[in-house]
Amino acid sequence: MKVICSTLNAKFIHTNLAIRYLKAYAAPEFNIKLKEYTIKDPVLNIVSDLYQAKPDVIGFSCYIWNIEETLKVVNMLKKVDPSILIVLGGPEVTYDTAEWMENNKDVDFIVIGEGEQTFKQLLTEIAASKEYRNVYGIAYRKNEEVKMTPQMNKLDLKELPSPYRFREDIADLGKRITYIETSRGCPFSCQFCLSSIEVGVRYFDREKIKADIRYLMDHGAKTIKFVDRTFNISRSYALEMFRFLIDEHLPGTVFQFEITADIMRPEVIEFLNQEAPKGLFRFEIGVQSTNDETNELVRRKQNFTKLTRTVTMVKEGGKIDQHLDLIAGLPEEDYASFRKTFNDVFEMRPEELQLGFLKMLRGTGVRLRADEHQYVYMDHSPYEILSNNVLSFDDIVRIKQVEDVLEKYWNDHRMDFTIEFLVSHVFSSPFDFFQEFGSYWDEKGWARIGHQLEDLFRRLYSFLEERSVHNLDVIEGLMKYDYLRNHKYKPRKPWWSAALEKGDRSKIYKQILDHPAMLGDNFSRLELDEKELFKHTMLEGLTFDLQHYLITGNLNKNSGYLLAYFEPSNDRTLIFPF
Repeated sequence: MKVICSTLNAKFIHTNLAIRYLKAYAAPEFNIKLKEYTIKDPVLNIVSDLYQAKPDVIGFSCYIWNIEETLKVVNMLKKVDPSILIVLGGPEVTYDTAEWMENNKDVDFIVIGEGEQTFKQLLTEIAASKEYRNVYGIAYRKNEEVKMTPQMNKLDLKELPSPYRFREDIADLGKRITYIETSRGCPFSCQFCLSSIEVGVRYFDREKIKADIRYLMDHGAKTIKFVDRTFNISRSYALEMFRFLIDEHLPGTVFQFEITADIMRPEVIEFLNQEAPKGLFRFEIGVQSTNDETNELVRRKQNFTKLTRTVTMVKEGGKIDQHLDLIAGLPEEDYASFRKTFNDVFEMRPEELQLGFLKMLRGTGVRLRADEHQYVYMDHSPYEILSNNVLSFDDIVRIKQVEDVLEKYWNDHRMDFTIEFLVSHVFSSPFDFFQEFGSYWDEKGWARIGHQLEDLFRRLYSFLEERSVHNLDVIEGLMKYDYLRNHKYKPRKPWWSAALEKGDRSKIYKQILDHPAMLGDNFSRLELDEKELFKHTMLEGLTFDLQHYLITGNLNKNSGYLLAYFEPSNDRTLIFPF
């Protein structure tokens, strides 16, 4: 019997852990072939590839991001070969299972919940007696009637085989994100999250996990992401794993974790600040809301003071980048409250601030009690909200404008110094800057057209100029600084018009060469002549003392210059304010 386990990932760099567990658990009785695609791949291409493998059974791993495209693939497969048995599994079809079966006649089976043992039992029955009532945790059809069997007890995770020992995966380990789980379940009860439905936390065998990580690193894995919902729920366990990763990591490897920040002890952070190499770890922290009433309504226990302490200590350590999440549209959080949430979290200046919108996931408390807050949401995946009793669709549109420019101008770190000046000295709050600029961006129709790096600078400058902001000359200087420091090579078309004539530049270059110490030791060591300065540098005039501002954070309106040297041998840019 030929069996394929497949899925449609959101991007090529993603890998699906679930189908690898299914393959590992079913061996050696069943030799399962893995086939992964992306949601951007043409449906006909996917169907053609699967069809040519001549499978008897295809199992699809289903999530909110791929269910629509997966069902298109299933429908077309059944048209070209009705004999192929289609099995769906995953979080998207585990809830409202009968509805999925009734509405999708091309689906033969749905595996409900944890799938390793159930899928293997199902394959055994397909290959033998076809007594599907003996398989725990499935939905199937009998005489056109949908039948469902009770789920089995939870698996002992310590007994699961490794999902990483497949030769076909080795070639792509360095190109894709590798996902790893050390536990299943979550101790919390957040009503917008599927993980809260499973009671309790179960752990995998620690030594097996360590062996898997060693194997993955030895075979080229560069980004390893832990999918545990709360990696640090056990302080001793987290410390043990952090210590292991610090001691045994290979250069170039990065580990990502989802942590609950308000339960992380200061001594753990101090340990990481002292022991962890810079860039080895990355933390993802779900803040979601700072509105106490909202958090209580979704049964989310959160001490924002302790969370702030953790984020601040980690940031001050300078070792670990942090990605903080917000969710717009939670119960009783109106536009004004969300503005406060945004500003509360932005105050910590996380390296990345992810602004998402509530998704009414099947099986979650917020979806089951949607009428209590008059939720209106998409009928199809990803079931994103359109409005509720305190947040109109107009509000949603405005917050989406914030999200758009937040991604481009903060999370991508193209203009860190410019944005910091704007949110601290020009606009009344960070949210107000992103809202006003986002609305302007939307009015201009820029969201519908592409852009180059220079366009981002031109558009921001156009917005600020039209708004007649104070200190526009200073902002322009900071924008030049941000632009040049992010280039490895001398840009051909800067977004501003050249201000200095060749003769003026030559005079300044001669002054620099006569007194190289004015730019500091780093410049003195370069030993450049005037020809090389013209060839490898850009020189721009400023209306303020940039060096003084970078050191003190205070403006000094003494004029100055900015010299950017594009070092040809090392592909880097050296900036010299003077």
